[in-house]
Amino acid sequence: MEKKTSKALDAIDVERLLADPSAAVRADTAVKVARQFSDGTLNERERVVAEDVFRLFVRDVEVKVRESLSNAVKECASLPNDIAVALAKDVDQVALPMLSSSAVLTDEDLIDIIAEASGQKQQAIANRHNVSANVSDALIERGNEDVVRTLVSNHGAEIAEDSLNRLIDEYGDRESLHQPLAERPVLPIGIAERLVNVVSERLQDHIMQHHPLRPSLVSDLVIASRERTTVGLLDHDTQEEDVMGLVRQLYQNGRLTSSIILRAICMGDMRFGEAAIATMANVPLSNAQTLIHDSGHLGLKALYDKAGLPNELFAAFRVAIDVVGEMDYDGRENDRERFRQRAIERILTRYEDVGAEDLDYLLNKLTELGQALAPSAPKVADTTA
Repeated sequence: MEKKTSKALDAIDVERLLADPSAAVRADTAVKVARQFSDGTLNERERVVAEDVFRLFVRDVEVKVRESLSNAVKECASLPNDIAVALAKDVDQVALPMLSSSAVLTDEDLIDIIAEASGQKQQAIANRHNVSANVSDALIERGNEDVVRTLVSNHGAEIAEDSLNRLIDEYGDRESLHQPLAERPVLPIGIAERLVNVVSERLQDHIMQHHPLRPSLVSDLVIASRERTTVGLLDHDTQEEDVMGLVRQLYQNGRLTSSIILRAICMGDMRFGEAAIATMANVPLSNAQTLIHDSGHLGLKALYDKAGLPNELFAAFRVAIDVVGEMDYDGRENDRERFRQRAIERILTRYEDVGAEDLDYLLNKLTELGQALAPSAPKVADTTA
């Protein structure tokens, strides 16, 4: 005959406890059963009884009873899914503990709940320790600005690049989302560039409204800041496909300018320069690389003209490409910053043989490049993983 443990509830215990009409007693009973169920001391028969008790309490008319049960089982990994779902679909007071913590709820469960949930329920889901890309997508589609901000601020939430693009399309003008987006530990480079552009546009509007500066001056300042930050998104570990993706995005949106290409090359980002000139000239990247590094500069000049870049800046490009081609990273800490500094110093030295107008351009665009390097950018995702 099976011996009953001192902590276990049998059918007689359940009947006696449920006979008391007090909601407080029923709530205490729910907690007691949940503790015994979760700590693994119940045998198989007792677990079946406990599950039946849970199903009774899920239908209890008193919210206090259902809330007590929800708080008691929210972290129970062996809770039957139907009980977890019933609690998660209850009123907010009952549902929030489950939606915040229960690992029993599947992505399908959460997505179904999101479709009909209140803002508080969506907030609880957005703030879960781990949120899958599919659940994040549903929250962005169905949620409001507060929900989306909670999701973006949650570094345990996986958000696909397509979802981030939709987020910027719908909420890009909401300043409250800019910092949480920028602070995400991994941000696709295309999303980072879009965010830089959105912030730059808002900055330009603010300056125009609050400061009596010439529109052309404000535009130049904002563009220079945007381009410096955009180039700063790259490093020598950035994958080639990400470099090409960034170049295409800039080109399609009219932001692939001669100044950002020259700036990138002067900062040692030759891959960006090669991809940008190839894109503007509409030639294969491998062909462009051969022409750019042609020792006689005839290939570079032909490609440069085909790309439609300004003739007065050709000398600046030629010198920058020559200098950067002679240099390499030293492999030590902060080698990228040192490389940029050395590149700028050598380019300015080589400019002794270049026309005054070209030198003015370089100085105007890159005067403080050595001191004011691109600000820290979000870590860019490695899409080859």
